[in-house]
Amino acid sequence: MLAAPGGLGVGVEDVVIHDPEDPPDAHPGDLVLVIGARGRSAAGAIRAAGRSGAAAVAVKNGSAVVHVAADAGIALLEVGHEARWEQVEALARGVVDAARAGGEADHGEVLGDLFSLAQTIATLTGGLVSIEDTASRVLAYSRAGDEVDELRRLSILGREGPERYLAMLREWGVYQRLRAGEGIVRIEERPDLGIRRRIAAGIHAGSQPLGTIWVQEGAHPLTESAEVALLGASRALAPQLIRHRMLPSPELRLREDLLAGLLEGRLDVESVADDIGADPGKPAMVLGFSLPRDRAATDRQLRRAELVHLITVHTAAYRRSALVSVIGGRVYALLPDLPEHAEPRILALAKEIVGTARRHLEVGVRAALGGVVPRLSEAAASRGDADSVLAAMARGHGTADVASLADVRAEVLLSEVLAFLGEQPRIRDPRLTELVAHDAEHGGILVPAVLAYLDAFGDVRRAARELNIHPNTVRYRVRRAGEVSGIDLADPAQRVLTQLLLRL
Repeated sequence: MLAAPGGLGVGVEDVVIHDPEDPPDAHPGDLVLVIGARGRSAAGAIRAAGRSGAAAVAVKNGSAVVHVAADAGIALLEVGHEARWEQVEALARGVVDAARAGGEADHGEVLGDLFSLAQTIATLTGGLVSIEDTASRVLAYSRAGDEVDELRRLSILGREGPERYLAMLREWGVYQRLRAGEGIVRIEERPDLGIRRRIAAGIHAGSQPLGTIWVQEGAHPLTESAEVALLGASRALAPQLIRHRMLPSPELRLREDLLAGLLEGRLDVESVADDIGADPGKPAMVLGFSLPRDRAATDRQLRRAELVHLITVHTAAYRRSALVSVIGGRVYALLPDLPEHAEPRILALAKEIVGTARRHLEVGVRAALGGVVPRLSEAAASRGDADSVLAAMARGHGTADVASLADVRAEVLLSEVLAFLGEQPRIRDPRLTELVAHDAEHGGILVPAVLAYLDAFGDVRRAARELNIHPNTVRYRVRRAGEVSGIDLADPAQRVLTQLLLRL
């Protein structure tokens, strides 16, 4: 940054490339990359960008035109003479696209956050920091300092580690140690190879590597707390890199938002159908997928992102207009334009997705088929069916990883009846309310006995086995419950009502 007449708060909306031989075509908010001219020869392009209201210009040998940018009222960035313009453009556009796709409320400027974090780590460690992904691509780095070694210089200019240096690091076992888990890896100075002393730490989500933080020692030794700071940074960066991996393209983000809006009733169905190329008058179905909650939050996020990609590929192969989105921690896939008798094929598709997730993502996934609805506008009802099936599966009903409403219909309908009763205190029997209150004060043994007795259709021995008590004890507790409440379990209507309300 050589000049910033408007301060550092000027917003960048887009990245454009300008060749001085072409007519000016910048707009307000543009970051203009001036190629084909450097130093004073770029003065005309800088003035034109200033007149258009562009946010900033980037040129090589910018120190020669600082006064021009100041007069034009536009920020001036100087690009190193070794840097290739396509790499500069990719870096800048990556930050802008990430912000545009994510939005401030949802994701923030993911790559921008990484640069800010890199600078913070540099301050805490006293070194020069770069953050890379698992393919050794440079995602962010701290501001340039003195004593930059050849490895860092080439990595940043090339946006990835140079192969001859990567080969040496692999030969020394550095990457093997970084992938092994948490911990600091030390690389001693090798002046003959252009490598200064550095420390590194792997970034992980559970056991899965996400990337690496490198801290190169500059003109001064690293701080005493550098390794502690680096370890903390490697843990703090895991969610950032997961967000970076999960950030969809603008087109994919639009499709995700369309599905979420449709299933939540926020969007006009006709508009959604036009955008995805579906017929709103044809049948549709929603598939729901859930991940187990026995993993760390960061690992679960990463697995969910991978699952979204997997589901997208499989469902798009079945229906070109399929939509996939994450809502409330679950992944939903909308399958529009269904032919007649599509359920068997969709059941096979769901089983294929679950099996692939188990083999390649090493994670157990549950899948639920919502009911087929006659038109796209009723997709929310199909999603409700899928949610109910997943809830029944989570309660232990059914042993399969894939289920449809038909497989657990009784459990789903019972759950809906109980939910209705829960919202209608007027139709509850006060005698059962008193029984529950009495039982809570006296050891809580009567209600379980009555429920087991009713679930066993009055078979006392079966109920006793379920509770692991003597049959006579079941008889006594059921009789005692009748005395306390006044409920007559010989009456069929009272029996049904008792079973429902005690379940509630």
